Amino acid sequence: MNVIESLKERNILELIEKAGKITLKKHGDMISLERAVFLSWWCERGDCAFCYMSTQKPRIKDPSMARRNVNAILAEAEICRRIGWNIEFLSGGYGSFSGMEIKSIAERIRDITDAPVWLNTGITSELEIYGSEVAGITGALEVARPELQRRLCPSKPREDIISMLEKADELGFRKGITIILGLGETPEDLTHLFGFIRDLKIDRVTFYALNPHEGTPFENQPQPSTLYYAGTVAATRIEFPELEIITGTWIDNLGSIGPLVLGGANGITKFPLFKMFGTAYGRRVEDEVHWAGRRLSGTFTDLERLMNGRSYPELDPFIERYVEGCLKNLKLL
Repeated sequence: MNVIESLKERNILELIEKAGKITLKKHGDMISLERAVFLSWWCERGDCAFCYMSTQKPRIKDPSMARRNVNAILAEAEICRRIGWNIEFLSGGYGSFSGMEIKSIAERIRDITDAPVWLNTGITSELEIYGSEVAGITGALEVARPELQRRLCPSKPREDIISMLEKADELGFRKGITIILGLGETPEDLTHLFGFIRDLKIDRVTFYALNPHEGTPFENQPQPSTLYYAGTVAATRIEFPELEIITGTWIDNLGSIGPLVLGGANGITKFPLFKMFGTAYGRRVEDEVHWAGRRLSGTFTDLERLMNGRSYPELDPFIERYVEGCLKNLKLL
């Protein structure tokens, strides 16, 4: 099957059916809930055409004020551990935290969750400082076609991302990339994506659908269609049966979860966890996975798991604040 031609011909159901069979055979029926943990809302580069941080850079006079409290970050990790969510990666704009600070945070999160973390903290040459607290390094490629990537992400050279991932491979880290659909790419651009995955021996791809942010050139651009999104994921799954695929969607597009799971996703991400836990939106996520014939490893609705966990004196006030936020949402049911 030529998956790119199938996508161009809109043979989406055929792609999804084949990808679903491959996924069940290679990965089983378990779907993870993933959460990117943000370190800061500041990015010193801040010129990616689609990014929310590009709209915030002119407004932030003191970048240190955009850094999150580290104890709040660690408390978020404990909440995720309680309800069975994976930390997809630590994420933050360029220049928000130093490499050694990120290492320290990763070590603490590993101790809390009993698992090393992925990093998505920008292009860096400091990979040697990391050890067993880090599972993998993510390159925010965003767009596979080189000329489009240069135009939309002028301060994130593709060549530098490649060099970082090659170094990550030398050091024994797993390697991942992020891709955003809806930025002007075409099905033919999968040729570039597939080549990148093969050449760099990529272990994990996180796909996102464009989330149009006010103040960016894409603010009036619609999100990509669910079937195009699912077809792209399915084509990638067929081409790379062993690849870990995470797919991101937002609260206004929960209906895409079922097709994405059927099309080969191993996990789903991008949710506002503390606004959705215990709400009809959270139940909808669980229902989407259920009716796709898959099992969910985490929960959006198990209050007992949310309430019971480990206690850390310095983190407990932040943990309690997160729990209270979730309990407040329960009143909406």
